Amino acid sequence: MQDIVVSSDRLATTIKLGTHYAMMTNSRDEINQIINNIGTQKEINNIRIYNKEGQIKYSNRPVEVDQTTNIRDEACYICHRTEPPLLTLPLEERMRVFTSSEGQQLLGIISPIYNEPGCSTACHFHPEQNEILGALDVVMSLADVQQEIRNYEKGVLGLTLFVFLITSAIIFVFVHKFVNRPVLELIKGTRKLSEGECEVYVDIDQKDEMGELAEAICQMGKEIYRKQSELNKQRDEYQNLFELVPCLITVQDRNYKLIKYNREFEEKFHPLKGDYCYHAYKGRDRKCTVCPVENTFEDGGSYVSEEVGYRKDGSVRHWFVRTSPIHDAEGNIVAAMEMSLDITERKQLEYKLEKSEKKYHAIFDSIPNPVFVLDINTFDILDCNESVKMVYGFNKNETLSKNFLEFFQGKNRDDYAFKLSTAKVINRAKQTAKDGRTLYVNIRVSPSEYTGQKVLLVTTSDITKRLEAEQQMIQTSKLATLGEMSTGVAHELNQPLSVIKTVSSFFVKKIDKNEDVDKNTLYTMLKKIDSNVDRASRIINHMRQFARKSELSLSKIQINDAVDKAFDIFSQQLKLRGIQVVREISEGLPPIKADTLRLEQVFINLLVNARDAIEQSWEKKMHLASANGEDVPEKIIYLRTYRKKDKVVVEIEDTGEGIPQEILEKVFEPFFTTKQVGKGTGLGLSISYGIVKDCDGEIRVSSPPGKGACFILEFPVPPEDIKS
Repeated sequence: MQDIVVSSDRLATTIKLGTHYAMMTNSRDEINQIINNIGTQKEINNIRIYNKEGQIKYSNRPVEVDQTTNIRDEACYICHRTEPPLLTLPLEERMRVFTSSEGQQLLGIISPIYNEPGCSTACHFHPEQNEILGALDVVMSLADVQQEIRNYEKGVLGLTLFVFLITSAIIFVFVHKFVNRPVLELIKGTRKLSEGECEVYVDIDQKDEMGELAEAICQMGKEIYRKQSELNKQRDEYQNLFELVPCLITVQDRNYKLIKYNREFEEKFHPLKGDYCYHAYKGRDRKCTVCPVENTFEDGGSYVSEEVGYRKDGSVRHWFVRTSPIHDAEGNIVAAMEMSLDITERKQLEYKLEKSEKKYHAIFDSIPNPVFVLDINTFDILDCNESVKMVYGFNKNETLSKNFLEFFQGKNRDDYAFKLSTAKVINRAKQTAKDGRTLYVNIRVSPSEYTGQKVLLVTTSDITKRLEAEQQMIQTSKLATLGEMSTGVAHELNQPLSVIKTVSSFFVKKIDKNEDVDKNTLYTMLKKIDSNVDRASRIINHMRQFARKSELSLSKIQINDAVDKAFDIFSQQLKLRGIQVVREISEGLPPIKADTLRLEQVFINLLVNARDAIEQSWEKKMHLASANGEDVPEKIIYLRTYRKKDKVVVEIEDTGEGIPQEILEKVFEPFFTTKQVGKGTGLGLSISYGIVKDCDGEIRVSSPPGKGACFILEFPVPPEDIKS
């Protein structure tokens, strides 16, 4: 059958390959001829080609052509049992065995006809989105196969019957002689054992298993006697264990009278003769309201409970009680055994633990920052403190029904899920409160345990107001920088305005003199006006974009672009002051993750500081040079970019006096400045430090004695952009 299935599938593939070209050219007659020729073979019952709607388009039986079959019929149902239909199936699922109306057993193989790239450009156009165009159904006759199987079955049945008869005769003779007679002797011996006779002899003179079994029965009698002696010994040992076991054991009848008890119980409670359980344990005159012994007598089950009572010295004690029934030979419950374990010390520890939990839970709720206990895998909120409501607006019940990732915006949840699993600190995370407010928080994550499971202990700090203050400081710094650049911007705008003024004056003079302007001159002049208007527009747009208040948004940027923009907006300012800028820019640097506008502000702040340092130093050096007859020192700012391993580095170096070593570590502190009163706020480097840190970068300053200051900025290259 497996060979036939494989051969049928191979035949179906052959038919598809044989009709492939005809289908591509839509040669219906050629397809019909191929199918009819192949269908004349004896083993082939039927060949059909269906379209997607279940209509028979080709068949070796002409009467079937253009008939439509139910899409849920057996052949089609193989793929259409799901919605949408299956596109691919293994061979064993594409085959079916069924019986025709004439009673003939048939094998069907259904094969999908896929839409190929060529089909969408052929004359019989099929849309590219249709993956399946139809199906080829090949039905093979299994008559010869079934006849061959029946012949094999007849031969096997005949051989089996013959072997069975011969084997049965041999077994009958063997069993009668070597099994039946010895078994009767064994039965006699076992009956003697059951009657209590230990000395048993079984008369079987055989050297096989029966003989060994007879010898074993004789040996069994001897072993039974020996085991009986051991059981008596074990009974005495168990009695000693009953007396010496370090827990309380009592045996009670149905009236709860103590029938028996061990030494531990007697020493702790000193029961009277014929005393009752409830009186000995608790000094009661009647049985307890909830009694596990009573339940054991009712249904024969084993019960547990915790009990509280008093010792003879009046101290409160706690017991863990377990009962079990004792049956007689007929299976009736005649008594109940009660075992009690003193758990007083454990109870006292539980009380202390409960008190401690209340204390620490009060501390947990009084922490001013929101604290969450998260499932380490799903980040579901298992617990939280009361500060969550003050910051997020959700009460505790609402919070416990949420997932911590719901506080983040949907597009960022996957990133924050990864950070929660790997990072210890997440700075400036953006979250949403109940009323829709945007919150900025710093998140601290630490693994912990909670109710026996591993969790994440997450603490958030609301820094929204602090960031708003920082934004105002950044905006103030931008506006101050724009003031610094006003002179350079005015000069930069004067150039295109002068060109426009010159051209317009030229045209006015021509018009006043009633002179014609040739076409080439007019075109050249208008092009100059157009280019200078674009230049002025770019300057104004750049100034407007720089002054705009924006939120931090990290994306992949080229560091050279940010450096060029900062230099362009400040170049005229430096040129007017006679400061030369030496650019040592490396091309082809990998991208970094940063905010272009924020980074541009950093570079402008550093250029302003370099300018001020050079001018302050230049005045002193110029007086010394004039007095000594020396050359006037140069005003130079060095602007460098390069790659250092997996980092992109920017250096801004000046030829000023430098920074004294004793204050070198203070330059990034807020409101610290070395400039004269009224010339600096002390915020530029502090803001720059924060912006660089937000971009995961590092900023430091180097100032060797006798030389200017050099600010060095390093930014990591994203892992996916690191090339070996």
